[in-house]
Amino acid sequence: MVIQSWIYDSILYLYALSLLFYFSGFVFTDQRAKRIGTGLLIFVWALQTLYGITRFSLSQGFGMEDSFFLFTWILVTVSLLLNRYATMELFMIIMNGISFIVLLLTFVIRPDWISVWKGWDIADELQFIHMSLAIASYAAFTMSAIFSGLYLFLHRQLKHKAWTRTMRRLPSLEKLEQFSTRSIIVGVPLLVLSLSLGIIWILVDGRLHLLLDAKVLNTLLVLLVYGYSLILNKVIVISAARLAKWNLFAIAVVIVNYFFTSRFSYFH
Repeated sequence: MVIQSWIYDSILYLYALSLLFYFSGFVFTDQRAKRIGTGLLIFVWALQTLYGITRFSLSQGFGMEDSFFLFTWILVTVSLLLNRYATMELFMIIMNGISFIVLLLTFVIRPDWISVWKGWDIADELQFIHMSLAIASYAAFTMSAIFSGLYLFLHRQLKHKAWTRTMRRLPSLEKLEQFSTRSIIVGVPLLVLSLSLGIIWILVDGRLHLLLDAKVLNTLLVLLVYGYSLILNKVIVISAARLAKWNLFAIAVVIVNYFFTSRFSYFH
């Protein structure tokens, strides 16, 4: 436990330093600072991976801290991959800023263990895959929201002809729209699979009343919202700006699903 605590504290400090270096390099166009920030982020990812393996191998349950931690690990992994193959500096800063806040939140709730499983056996592979897929889908939806927010920012700046240096660091409107849509295309099947596994577990366990659980119903609402987003994009074909606003509304539904309905849910 002492070793785990030391690793976790190191992750937080190094993550903060990484963000400071990367943001400084972004603002002052300092490539050396950005390289240091990226290097520190790689080290953070390595420590996160080590901590995660240690944590999950010793854990007797899967708590809210674990779900948050897995969420941040996914965001860091994706941001490093994107940084390797594309230039998206502002996206990197925003996504890792969100990831750091969530990671800090896990540090705050760590002393007060909150069980997500509520009696479920983490050794049950079906349950673990269900939670992992759900968290991965939420990470994809978060990235879609960030891309949509950047799209609206860039669209507004171009509309008012307010050209700035920051805009030069952003991908084109077309690219931002594509990235946002692709993130949803990834997230929706993951959430469908997660929900399907959850329903299978309910049926196998014989607890049919959970089919009307707040978490299940709200997850269905999330799927409908994001499914409608894809319909708007591919069938109805509304303006990209309106679609971006809809995606920001959709992430609000995800947040409500994860936090608010958990208070009224007996599912997990």
